[in-house]
Amino acid sequence: MTSVIDSVREDGVEPNSAESIVGKSPRELAWARLSRDKFARVALGVIVFYLFVAAFAPVICAVLGISPYALDGDALNDYGLPKGAFGGISTEHWLGVEPGTGRDIFARLIYGARASLLVGILATLLTTTIGLVIGVVAGYKRGWVDSIIGRFMDVTLAFPSFLLIIALTRPFTQRLESLGVPEGNPARMTYIILVLATFGWVYVARVVRGQTLSLREREFVEAAKASGATTRHIIFKQLLPNLWAPVIVIVSLSLPGYVATESTLSFLGLGLMQPAASWGVMLGDSVRYYRADPTYLFIPGIALVVLVMAFNIVGDAIRDALDPKADRQNLL
Repeated sequence: MTSVIDSVREDGVEPNSAESIVGKSPRELAWARLSRDKFARVALGVIVFYLFVAAFAPVICAVLGISPYALDGDALNDYGLPKGAFGGISTEHWLGVEPGTGRDIFARLIYGARASLLVGILATLLTTTIGLVIGVVAGYKRGWVDSIIGRFMDVTLAFPSFLLIIALTRPFTQRLESLGVPEGNPARMTYIILVLATFGWVYVARVVRGQTLSLREREFVEAAKASGATTRHIIFKQLLPNLWAPVIVIVSLSLPGYVATESTLSFLGLGLMQPAASWGVMLGDSVRYYRADPTYLFIPGIALVVLVMAFNIVGDAIRDALDPKADRQNLL
């Protein structure tokens, strides 16, 4: 019979000892799965590029010597259409100019990304914060608190949100202006963010509530109760840190939806208005010239589609990476 000593390597360490096995945390496993997804890496690069361009739009325009508001009549012909092919694309105007005004499309495109992403990010943060707090409270307290919150969520979901957004745009915008919000586009942007958060937090709260119902029965919560921890400590110190996985997925999938909603409202004339640079405003104006200048329609439309698709790809990849049932054999 082979002795134990014969199975030991010359360096004195057993080949199958516990020291040769390196475990990984769930976060490391998720990151390893996510880093293997080539499409997710490309999509994440696209998102970073959009965020960079939006954040430094004034600097980029200053370096290139262009402005989203400057009129260039020399770039238009006698009919108000861009001179040259493909909407007036030239070395001076990289993506051409707007029909009727001669404003640089590239400058308005990157400023439009700034407006759309600002609305999407703020609405997502506000929605996630409200839904996270209400959902974890409802799931942990249960009883009459959960019942009241649940019925309120049902009532909120029963409203036709998009129709209400359209119907209440004018009166609520005027109300915000009377409260001190600057008139025009600042009030309209504030209204869009608030109304998206008003109807969007419910979806976050329902998901968080379901996760909290499971977490509240775990050993670490029972240990915190036994040690005399307060409800606030259990909710904010024990439960919330363990909800980061579904929250990340919700954020990655909600943000592109809000960006598209802002563009849709601006397209319908209910969001930002001229002379503000917004993808929805550009799409709304381009409809009048889609036959004479189709380039003006395709440029903001393609920019919006690429951004939304990139966010959706990253969101799906994050959801798959955080799936505890995913195959981990190749990552150990």
